[in-house]
Amino acid sequence: MGELASAVTTWRKLRGLTQVQLADRAGINRETLRRLEKGDGGVTTENLLRVLRALGLIDIVPRALDPYESDLGRLRADEQLPKRVRPRNLTDPLDG
Repeated sequence: MGELASAVTTWRKLRGLTQVQLADRAGINRETLRRLEKGDGGVTTENLLRVLRALGLIDIVPRALDPYESDLGRLRADEQLPKRVRPRNLTDPLDG
């Protein structure tokens, strides 16, 4: 949360916006933005996405979260993913 909070604060400052201005553009109150910028884990995902949209960053979120942009995703891109993932028995050494 700390890194995300720092990035949001930096983007706000790069855009030359005050907390009040960004909060207004995002449709949230200043206190919510302040908590987000402090790394408070109680801020909702919806409010984070509102702030990212107000900063002009919402278009990069899907790509940043794309599993096939990761090394593991590229490595396993040709595999068919299971429809369901069942929990593994972590105590059974033969479970693999």
